[in-house]
Amino acid sequence: MKINRLKVVLVEHSKTSKWLAKELGKSESTVSRWCTNEVQPSVETLADIAKLLKIDVRELLNPTK
Repeated sequence: MKINRLKVVLVEHSKTSKWLAKELGKSESTVSRWCTNEVQPSVETLADIAKLLKIDVRELLNPTK
């Protein structure tokens, strides 16, 4: 199930997963796993990502309906 839209949002903002990993102090492999929806970042991490990208945190999630 595709829960987050992280990969799409990064592309929309012309950012890379490598950039995000550096900004968050996380490994590139961790961010890559988030982008492929293999694992999900914590709610706190999603909030940090939204702040970095200056977007609403809800833009990082796929709607359930």
